[in-house]
Amino acid sequence: MKRIIPIAMLLVVVLTVLSTACFTVDETQFAIVTTFGKPVRTITTPGLNFKWPSPVQSVLRFDKRVQIFDPRPNENFTLDRKNLVIDTFACWRIAKPEIFLKKMGTIAGAENNLAALVSSQISSELGKHELSDILSIDPEKVQLDEMMNTVTQACRTAARQDYGIEVIDVRIKRINLPDENKESVYKRMRAERDQKAKEYRATGKEQAMSIQAKTDLEKRSILSEAYKKAQQIKGEGDAEAVRIYNEAYNKDKRFYEFMRTLESYKKILTNDTTLVMSADTNLLKMLSNFEPDEIAKTKSTPAPAPLISPAATPAEEKTHDE
Repeated sequence: MKRIIPIAMLLVVVLTVLSTACFTVDETQFAIVTTFGKPVRTITTPGLNFKWPSPVQSVLRFDKRVQIFDPRPNENFTLDRKNLVIDTFACWRIAKPEIFLKKMGTIAGAENNLAALVSSQISSELGKHELSDILSIDPEKVQLDEMMNTVTQACRTAARQDYGIEVIDVRIKRINLPDENKESVYKRMRAERDQKAKEYRATGKEQAMSIQAKTDLEKRSILSEAYKKAQQIKGEGDAEAVRIYNEAYNKDKRFYEFMRTLESYKKILTNDTTLVMSADTNLLKMLSNFEPDEIAKTKSTPAPAPLISPAATPAEEKTHDE
């Protein structure tokens, strides 16, 4: 028992020393070994490593992954003296752990310095451009991507040398206007859109007039052709009607006159018709002294064939026209 106790105590001391002398580095971390607070070794690869036991040497770990920094919005002026409230974000990571430890020390310290650097570069770049290069209804006029690429490159160069960090990207998240500038900017935007709308209306009106003129020309051409065909058909119909009238008249003059007179009666004499005529009027001849037997007599004696229909009585001419 007297020998076991010293051996056990020795093992405890050895294990304690080994536990403080051994350390592991995760794949997402950098490790810096310091001797009495002074950096002596940087470890960038993951695995098991050794150092002198504390308090001779100690290990500081930093995250090597990409960090996203969201600073507070800042007001900036454009070249045409328009005030904008710019809300940005930056993506960065530690590139040189020794410089980072010496200049920054902590993540919070790095973000404070990075906020000042980003704000300064954005303010400088916005001062070189007018508002129309940042906000416009015409996508071809917007140069925001080129501006932010320039800001990113400037921040990357300065941050790597001075802070030991790599700025991957700087982008604008939101652009706002101060309350005192919103109304003037909105008026300008409305004026630009009104001008664009007028251009669209003028173009549409011009196209409409061109289409209407073309349509009117086609309409006149179609109507002219249709009128021509209608007159031809009407002339052919009139000629055919004259021919039929002549044939009917040549077959039986008295019977033709009889049928025409009956048709006139149907159109003239109704329940509400009142006629005041002389007794010897041709129209009333059949109603007064025309004998049906005379129809049979006229059939046996054909009348000479005229070139056109015979002259009718005034009432018959009116009926024929109808």
